[in-house]
Amino acid sequence: MTKILVTGGAGYIGSVLVPMLLKEGYEVTVIDNFMYSQTSLLDVCYHPNLHIARGDVRDEEAMKRLMEDAEFIIPLACIVGAPACDRDPRAARTINLEAVEFILKTRHASQKIIFPNTNSGYGRSKDGSVAFCDETTPLNPLSLYGTLKVQAEQEILAAGNAVTFRLATVFGISPRMRLDLLVNDFVYRAITDRAVILFEPHFKRNYIHVRDVANAFLHAIKNFETMKNEPYNIGLSDANLSKRELCEEIKKQLPDFVFIESEIGKDVDQRNYMVSNEKIERTGFKPAISIQEGITELIKGFKIIRRTDFSNL
Repeated sequence: MTKILVTGGAGYIGSVLVPMLLKEGYEVTVIDNFMYSQTSLLDVCYHPNLHIARGDVRDEEAMKRLMEDAEFIIPLACIVGAPACDRDPRAARTINLEAVEFILKTRHASQKIIFPNTNSGYGRSKDGSVAFCDETTPLNPLSLYGTLKVQAEQEILAAGNAVTFRLATVFGISPRMRLDLLVNDFVYRAITDRAVILFEPHFKRNYIHVRDVANAFLHAIKNFETMKNEPYNIGLSDANLSKRELCEEIKKQLPDFVFIESEIGKDVDQRNYMVSNEKIERTGFKPAISIQEGITELIKGFKIIRRTDFSNL
């Protein structure tokens, strides 16, 4: 039975991926510090092929033990996003880069790595216009988060026996939900506030559903030998959308939603690019969940989720 170690396996992506891995018949070990007090893997604790270690990926002795028998290592543990990394740069560096470097120097030569980078590493073009990016496009990260992820990817590919994914902006419902991701955030605001103010609404990004991300990992496990030692963009080829176009899609399903374009002010996130996903599609992988289906799912999910902890609502 193939053994897989998933670091950060109780997070936004991991809590979708781990049940899929178990369903496919893999033996899965998760290490997670459960820093958000999430209970996202409770529904698969019954499974005999799931093993959970509550711990920190920077604990080298623990990682050595957990890595010993793994055929695949999927390093999901991460301080995710530019704001979170800027709040604690030391944690960002030690978790997002140094813990990955430890895996590289400690693993056996036969152990395979599948690593999620972010396509935010493409940044923006030098003249500020929308950039058209494939895997040969030079990486130009605009944040500490992007810089650390890009460096980790470069070191992983240089070491070999690995596949890296450059993920589009992820959306969709997960047992460890995140409301800070752009699609999730805009749909939540459309429901609760019925309005959003857009800064630099023409800036474009690519998008991908969290379940499609999990399926991409499964695809890479099954096709590792033909895909190895290469980076792959993972996104919806028909969803290179500006923020305004995203809001228009949301408004089709929530007609009362109002979005206002501000001529004053600047978006903190200066990414502006369109991404080609043709390379991964040539390997036989194609995302299954459209941006419209994801919006529908989020609208249902947000009937359950409400940020009302400190509210009289």
